[in-house]
Amino acid sequence: MNLEKVVFGFFIVLAATLNFGFFIGEIDNPAHHHIYELFAAVVVNLIATILKLGDRTQIGAVHLSTSLVADLQLIAAAMVWGYAAHVSQTGMTPEVTTSIVSLSGGALFANVISVVILIAETIMQRR
Repeated sequence: MNLEKVVFGFFIVLAATLNFGFFIGEIDNPAHHHIYELFAAVVVNLIATILKLGDRTQIGAVHLSTSLVADLQLIAAAMVWGYAAHVSQTGMTPEVTTSIVSLSGGALFANVISVVILIAETIMQRR
């Protein structure tokens, strides 16, 4: 068993599951989407991106691009949350929550693509 592949797969799947955990719930209800879960999704996605930097293959490039998309959307969601909670006078409205959850949904889709690529790469590997 290759420990490097185990750690790589672990962080890819963990990034997707944390993102899914944040995404699930009523899209406009802030009580269903916790800030710490979004924070954990951002951190784990950034770790997954760092792990993908060393791969020089074509599949590695696609892995990295999906991870960068997820990072961008999750960071944007965190910035919208921060702006709404600390700068804006309106606070966390259903419209703001919908925007945040929609951005995390885009990141979730990128994470799902990354997991599918990981599974396909694993199946296609020769012994």
